[in-house]
Amino acid sequence: MNDQDPSCAFHAHDHDACAQDVLSRAEALCRESGARLTPVRKRVLEILLEEHRAMGAYDVLDRLSAEGFGSQPPVAYRALEFLVEQGFAHRIRRLNAFAACTSPGDSHAPVFFICRSCNAVAETPGQSVRGEVDRIASELGFSVERTNIEALGLCPACTDGAAA
Repeated sequence: MNDQDPSCAFHAHDHDACAQDVLSRAEALCRESGARLTPVRKRVLEILLEEHRAMGAYDVLDRLSAEGFGSQPPVAYRALEFLVEQGFAHRIRRLNAFAACTSPGDSHAPVFFICRSCNAVAETPGQSVRGEVDRIASELGFSVERTNIEALGLCPACTDGAAA
């Protein structure tokens, strides 16, 4: 994958090192917690890490099926559910899709920037946004249990392509 590809989550970086770091962290977290990162679950995480874009469950299933892991939807859905529960992936509700978490094991409040053209997804820290949501909620007497902040627009590659 070249660093100018929109799937590089909007900035140049060593994608292989990035993906390997997340995978290593996920494996270590599973060892610590006793969770089972089965071959199918690990492969689904690898598939998500190969792309910096949101992938639907059926996109993941197509890849699994082609690699001999099974072709029934529960295969993909169960693996994706496990990855989300463990904090190794996020559900991108706007796209009804999933993306690998860039900081598994860290307590964080991500904000997702989603390219409406290529579906690239950049996960960025959103503690300040979450802090403001919590502050306003507190004023209302509301207790926030979960937030999912998604911003839709165009990534730099698609913006440049639209301007050309």
